[in-house]
Amino acid sequence: MEDLLIGWLRDYGYIVLFFWSILEGEMGLIMAGIFSHMGDMSLPISIAVGGFGGFIGDQIYFYIGRFNKRYIHNKLRSQRRKFAIAHLLLKKYGWPVIFIQRYMYGMRTVIPMAIGLTQYSSRQFAFINFISAIFWASITIIPAYYYGDAILNILKWIKEHWFFAIPLIALAVWGIISSMNRLEKNLLEKRRERQTV
Repeated sequence: MEDLLIGWLRDYGYIVLFFWSILEGEMGLIMAGIFSHMGDMSLPISIAVGGFGGFIGDQIYFYIGRFNKRYIHNKLRSQRRKFAIAHLLLKKYGWPVIFIQRYMYGMRTVIPMAIGLTQYSSRQFAFINFISAIFWASITIIPAYYYGDAILNILKWIKEHWFFAIPLIALAVWGIISSMNRLEKNLLEKRRERQTV
């Protein structure tokens, strides 16, 4: 099964990378870097495909915010806090939020949709989004390319010692989620304090 999956990725790697970058991204980009390291994919093409997929994904989310208000209202019911934080960050920091939102866990889809709800220029968003997407793909794929052997050794260790690896990975994910939740809570508390002053 594992050999079949690897063979499928080698045969259709760029297609998988493109759609993976639209939906999520980082893991697909790391895999593209490793496959480029092994000679199964091209580094420049991987960066271009991954960056373009990331660009298209955020453009889709932006236009959902701009033209599909019903969907956004449904999302607001379950993710009201994230939308409030997105608007707060955009108001406070402006266009750099578009550039860094790819690295903010749990906010990648919300921020483009929240920006789409505003009167922010679609051309300006597309330009910043494109530069951000290429940069994002580059700084993820290139290290995976250069450190491919080390990453493969880590993956081999994880496979052989999964009983240790799974708790460590779960702990790391929990730490990231907890940190982001604390950051979101602090931002909202500071906003409430300013509003009451």
